[in-house]
Amino acid sequence: MKDTKTDLFNCGKELFSSKGFKDTNVSDITKSAGIGTGTFYNYYSSKEELFMAIYMEENEKLKKSILKSINTDQDPLSLVKEIMLLNLQGMNSNPILKEWYNKDVFNKIEQHFREEKGLERLDFMYNDFSEMIKKWQIERKMRSDIDSGMIMAIFTAIITVETHKEEIGLQYFPQVLDYLTEFTIKGLTGDVKQDGD
Repeated sequence: MKDTKTDLFNCGKELFSSKGFKDTNVSDITKSAGIGTGTFYNYYSSKEELFMAIYMEENEKLKKSILKSINTDQDPLSLVKEIMLLNLQGMNSNPILKEWYNKDVFNKIEQHFREEKGLERLDFMYNDFSEMIKKWQIERKMRSDIDSGMIMAIFTAIITVETHKEEIGLQYFPQVLDYLTEFTIKGLTGDVKQDGD
């Protein structure tokens, strides 16, 4: 039996990968899937919703592969730098994830997804990384006077800076990101405070 939703997902993924989000429309996707355009809306409310479903799956695959490839016993600075480098490389090598850097596309998708109340799923490393932060806090490798959720938000902010690299200056950007990461980690690990200290 034909699974129309899966066909739409796969055809959308193929077209978004080859043509990009902006140059792919619903009729391209339905034509590729061999169904009528009206049928698309039985499964997805818009091109944005389909793209976000594909984006989230690709993003999750990348995060899982990063978590499998790293040594979590490293010191926090080395580990976070490695994670950020692997994340940057993974996003740049995946045409779906690379749309994150296309400001017009990302703003449109972000707005759509906020309305759907699902953007919190774009966390830096989901629960696994949050657990790592909590472990570092217990081991006194990271400040525990700052909530682990706030630390996750700080890392998300560093990654989001990548969408502003033109304004920062392309010639400075890689080093700016490196310094931001280093200064943030040193701030989170250099003066480790515990309750009652």
